[in-house]
Amino acid sequence: MIWDNYIKGFKTYLQLEKSLSSNTIEAYIHDVEKLSQYLNLKTIKVSPEQIELKQLQEFIKWLNEFGVSSRTQSRIISGIKSFYKYLLLEDVITNNPTELLDSPKIGRKLPDTLSLDEINKLISAIDLSKAEGERNKAMLETLYGCGLRVSELTGLKLSGLYFDAGFIKITGKGNKERLVPLGSVAKKHILIYLDNIRHQMDIKKESEDILFLNKRGRKLSRVMVFIIIKDLASKIGLEKNISPHTFRHSFASHLVDRGADLRAVQEMLGHESITTTEIYTHLDRQYLRDNILQYHPRSKGSS
Repeated sequence: MIWDNYIKGFKTYLQLEKSLSSNTIEAYIHDVEKLSQYLNLKTIKVSPEQIELKQLQEFIKWLNEFGVSSRTQSRIISGIKSFYKYLLLEDVITNNPTELLDSPKIGRKLPDTLSLDEINKLISAIDLSKAEGERNKAMLETLYGCGLRVSELTGLKLSGLYFDAGFIKITGKGNKERLVPLGSVAKKHILIYLDNIRHQMDIKKESEDILFLNKRGRKLSRVMVFIIIKDLASKIGLEKNISPHTFRHSFASHLVDRGADLRAVQEMLGHESITTTEIYTHLDRQYLRDNILQYHPRSKGSS
């Protein structure tokens, strides 16, 4: 609540005294809101005037590990620095904790992230003249469009598809279940696969409730998903070292870059460190779906 009050004052300051465009103002506000969201997620109870440089550095490091691009990190830092300059002018603070704030020095190389254009090229390279092509397209649209782990993708069940509600039910790590918003593009290609391919297969008894099946009517292996993605990368000449997790990592990065609520992204991804009952209150499901789909790279239109 304290952060909200200061953010409202910051917005008024940007409108009246800085005369910035509405888009620039909204970008600055979103940047500060991301910091506030992060503090809530980590249950760090500090007001704007109590925050320290170390906490700000941990926030930027967390954004980096989350997959947020360096360009977006720089913009967020700029927004936060402007917020603290405003607090100085208002005499809310006497020392500016952002003076030495910079992007963290990360020793290890982060996983490669795919751009939306690269995602489109990979999926467009699928040969739809083959039966497995329709399956692969539905599978990769779901992998990316729902931000799934590869084990969650291969374990996805027919009984977990709630098309009318716009969700799919995922069984994640530790057999914990969560509901994930389903975008229109992934839904479209799942239905094509179900109607044209899967319904005509000789499905083995133990795999009757599994969505994505191999040619023998059994559950698709995790290794096969790796192979499919590697083959597509080779086909389009993509030199990045990618895996199924690259799709999940890229999806999360795209959502955050576009301005999605960090809590909604974490809830959707099912991150263990965030969703423990002691530190996290479940978001309203409709809020989760509306927020994710508002910023979803593939929630509208077709591929």
